[in-house]
Order: sequence, then structure tokens, then C-alpha cells
Amino acid sequence: MSDSSTGPATSAAWPEWQPQGATLDPATAPLPQYGTGSLSDLLPAVVVGQEVPGLTGTPGLDLAPADRVCVFLIDGLGWELLRAHPAEAPFLTSLLASSRNGTGRPLTAGFPSTTATSLASVGTGLPPGAHGLPGYTVADPATGALMNQLRWQPWTDPHAWQPYPTVFQLADAAGVHTCQVSAPAFQHTPLTKIALSGGTFHGRLSGEERMDFAATQTGAAGRTLVYTYYSEVDGKGHRFGVDSDDWRGQLMYVDGLAQRLAEQLPPRSALYVTADHGMIDLPFDPDSRIDFDEDWELRAGVALLGGEGRARHVYAVPGAAGDVLAVWREVLGDRMWVASRDEAIAAGWFGRPGDGVDERVYGRIGDVVAAARDDVAIVASRTEPNESAMVGLHGSMTPVEQLVPLLEVRT
Repeated sequence: MSDSSTGPATSAAWPEWQPQGATLDPATAPLPQYGTGSLSDLLPAVVVGQEVPGLTGTPGLDLAPADRVCVFLIDGLGWELLRAHPAEAPFLTSLLASSRNGTGRPLTAGFPSTTATSLASVGTGLPPGAHGLPGYTVADPATGALMNQLRWQPWTDPHAWQPYPTVFQLADAAGVHTCQVSAPAFQHTPLTKIALSGGTFHGRLSGEERMDFAATQTGAAGRTLVYTYYSEVDGKGHRFGVDSDDWRGQLMYVDGLAQRLAEQLPPRSALYVTADHGMIDLPFDPDSRIDFDEDWELRAGVALLGGEGRARHVYAVPGAAGDVLAVWREVLGDRMWVASRDEAIAAGWFGRPGDGVDERVYGRIGDVVAAARDDVAIVASRTEPNESAMVGLHGSMTPVEQLVPLLEVRT
């Protein structure tokens, strides 16, 4: 799926001691590069050159300083997908060699590779085990209910759920002109408040309006930090798949948006184009999509099923966690990395190995965590009908889902 230049995190091959068909060891999953080259390291590396107190940058992600910085995040545009479509994205493809400070390598998203988790990692500069959004849906230990962290349902206090300041807030307090330019619908969402707030939010409907206004704001002061976002590459991928004309059309469109923004950058600026995750298409057959709602073995002892198809949080009824782990490992362990909560934390799925997770986050992680290695997903046709109908999926640690670009343009 990827050449060796992208480093060990890109390898999807089975090690010699772990042949296909063997039970996967959770410790062998290709980890996000927390602390050296993940999405949570991006903004700390950016603003260290802007003299923002309390942020020291990231070893391994030493970005050249810039007075004015614009970050353009394209939802769903993974590194592997971009490299596979040079004809549809000629401008972005021309920037591949600039990725990750001119090394031509990608960043990693984090686990799970999903929008709520990744946007929180970008905005706070923290891994999921600290910011506390470790999945699409996770259990709220205070209520026992599943919390959808993208839609913020059921409601809970956003700042209790994620109490850390964002990098945007720290930059704004340090006198950097800071803003977000996105669709107006995102202005007052809880996810925006706890992950991306700081400075001023500017709602603009069309992609062209966002690019033009982001360029203007990047030049609005001597030191600036501007964030802009486009979602429909992800939307078309979920609905039609990344092997569809609809998805390719969106890629062509967003390639033009990126070029439009780059051509308007003011002097002394850096533009970084990145993404929150990639995506993989899965066929609608029982071997590729295992239906939890119809599988009595996988349901046994399970109180709640969280996460998403390729990155599941499994919450056991009291006393059944060990049995649930054993069954999920027996049924799925040759296709998915299946770990207990403590194994996943210790292995470094939610932050650097040895760092642990914040106390308030611990119970949000499943008693069992399952991440897909193969082309498989655990769907839930009755309880998650919309998600189960999606063609394109993401969430796990495979290269196509996990690796994201960090393309750079400077003036």
C-alpha cells in the first residue's frame, strides 16, 4: 500500500513471526507517531516560531518558522488516497515532496482515525488520551450512555468533557491574530468550542469564499494563525466510496481550492494542507461487514457497542470483560487487533507508550478495543443503520486510514 520512504508506521505487511491467520498481537499495530509526527504535534510545531508561551514544539516535526500561518484541513483526504489520484489533484500532487518539512513523508492521524478525535488533536495539540475524545462514540462513565462526540449527543458540558485550552486560544492570548474560517453551521457546535475555538470564527458558505477570506486573514497582522476546513471529500467518500466519480469530482474541486488559497498568500506566510484521516471502501458482503446486531457470539456479555466499524469500543456488562475479550479475539483476532483497555493504552494507541491517559478519559475507552487490519468492519445494521450503509469507512491504524499529508507552500 505504501513505499518504504514513509517509515515504519506505513507498513501493513504481516511480520514473519505473525503469519496471516494468526491472532494479532495488539502491540504490533502500526502506532500513531505521537510526540514526533502526529496531528497533535502540528500546531505546537507551527506556533513555536510565533513565540507563543507554553508550547515548545515537537521533536521530529521541526517546521521552519513563519510569521503568518494558514492551516487548511481537508476532511478525509488521506495520504494514500492523494498519492493514488495525481490526475484529479495535480496541484496537491505537485506539493507531495514538500510534505512534513520537505521530507516527502506523511503525518499520522492518531487513534482512532476519525474526525472528532483528529480535530481535537489538531486544535488542542494533545493526543486522544489527554483531550478525551477517543472515538466516534464512547461511553460516558458518569451516565453509562454512549456519547457521540461528533454530534455531541446526548448533551454534556463541553468544557468538562475537554478542559484543556486550544492552541488557538493560547496563540490569541499571546497577541497572534487568530481565526477560523469554516461553514457557518460549525460556529456554535460543542466540538468547535472545545477543539478549534480561539480568536474569531468567520462563517463562509462556499469553498471559494473560505479560501479568499482565509488568505485575507492570513495577511491581517504581523503574526497570524488561520484555520480553514472543507468537509465534502469525506462526505462523498462515505456516501459513494473513494472509487466513485462523485469522490473524484470532489477531489478535483478541493485541489482547485487549495491552489486558489496558495496563490493569494501574503508575504512571509506558510500554508499547510493536511487532513484528519483517510478512507477505505468495503464491499457489502458478510465477510467484509460483520453485523454485530445479528451475531450472538459478539453480542454476548456486551452492554454497549461504541466507536465505528473499523475502530470499536466494546463495553462489557460487569464481570464479563475478560470473556468478551476472549470471544472477540477468537472470532476476529486474525483480522483485527483486539486489545483490553489497559493493553491498548500501554501499547500506545491513545498516546505515547508509558504516558497513560487522563483519569477522566480512562472509562471512556472500551473494556475491549478492536481495530481492523484487514478489509473488514463490525457494523450494526439495526442500531447504526446510517453508519452501516456507508460505502467508505475509516477509523483504524492501516496506512490508508492513518496517514495524512502535511503539504507546504511558502511565500
